[in-house]
Amino acid sequence: MNRDLVTPLLITFNEIANIERTLAKLDWAKRIVVIDSGSADGTLDILARDTRIDVIHRPFDSFAEQCNFGLAQIRTDWVLSLDADYELSDGFVSELEGLQPATGDVGYKAAFIYRIHGHALRGTLYPPRAVLYRVAGARYENEGHGHRIRLQGRVSTLRSAIYHDDRKPLSRWLASQLKYAAREAAHLLETPRERLGRVDRIRLMGWPAPILVLGYVLFAKGAVLDGKAGWFYAFQRLLAEVLLALELLDRRLSGNQGFSRPGQ
Repeated sequence: MNRDLVTPLLITFNEIANIERTLAKLDWAKRIVVIDSGSADGTLDILARDTRIDVIHRPFDSFAEQCNFGLAQIRTDWVLSLDADYELSDGFVSELEGLQPATGDVGYKAAFIYRIHGHALRGTLYPPRAVLYRVAGARYENEGHGHRIRLQGRVSTLRSAIYHDDRKPLSRWLASQLKYAAREAAHLLETPRERLGRVDRIRLMGWPAPILVLGYVLFAKGAVLDGKAGWFYAFQRLLAEVLLALELLDRRLSGNQGFSRPGQ
């Protein structure tokens, strides 16, 4: 694939801990689009050093709408949609250049290697996602605390992985998880049970998920063999599920099972 036909798209908010590593693997791009929602930590200073980068400011309302707004700024046929804590592997960059998409190919998804402060883990709960796709017909939709791209056509899987390596402070991660738990609880409670997958039905029960996720991450995903980084990741996943379980219990006990809650 001619990489001139691909524009990287980044969504940023106070990514000073990550942005330079992400940009270092985008030296091939002619233009990079960044949608920023009010960074005040030096992220914008770094972005301003590179004349290829177009920074567009937009207040954050949801991940899906932020991404859809970003898609409207892309001038090429293809977009490479990245979080600001992603780092392309050398294999990914090489594979990108060698792609020859057919007419029916609308996108490519990639798996992720999760890093904790640069230490790669053997496994992760982070799912593969479509990162490279044709702009025409693409649309993001919110789903729980996250967002999902909707593509009409064939989506293939790339051989090479992307590194996920978020080095923002733990306090920032914890604050985000509190917001995510509220959104995820509302999603689980408001979605008809028959439309939920097996994992989400377990999470909806509340108490089993934290217990199960700790054992699954440590042993099924091999985090117990990754030393301190593995335990850190396992405890993060445990705490995320505990916060969700508490949010579900709080809503059921209070009788407020909708999304809108004071202070959120």
